[in-house]
Amino acid sequence: MSSDEHVGRIAELAGKQELTVATAESLTSGLIATKLGAGPSASQWFRGTVVAYQEPVKFDVLGVPEGPVVTAECAEQMVRGVVKLLGADAGVSVTGVGGPDPEEGEEPGTVYVGVLVRDVLVVHRLDLAGDDPERILEETAERSLRYLAEGLAGE
Repeated sequence: MSSDEHVGRIAELAGKQELTVATAESLTSGLIATKLGAGPSASQWFRGTVVAYQEPVKFDVLGVPEGPVVTAECAEQMVRGVVKLLGADAGVSVTGVGGPDPEEGEEPGTVYVGVLVRDVLVVHRLDLAGDDPERILEETAERSLRYLAEGLAGE
């Protein structure tokens, strides 16, 4: 499925379940939010986003403990933080290395995606090949939307 198809599914599921959705993005700098905001009836279910690109925003706004940010724990706290901050029922977060260089000892394409739907949390680790930042960002956004749709569907 394409990103647009995932967004359509998210819109349908959120609408049927009367759920709201929020995002917390580091690596993707708002790309996921842009796609969700263009979705069908987004004003009914999309609460908004926090683009936490620099570490202090993760720590101060989303409650991420200070330390490495390319971790599953960071993705978990980012999604918990944004859901609480924006009063949403569900959320998705992303943190990782877009490249072309490694960060925190992690290779480009190392990404963590957190998905929280009501009280169910899942964190996915992606190991995307290559060092092309644009490709890594697009693949991260597509996968994040797919995981969010799956979470809303209870899959």
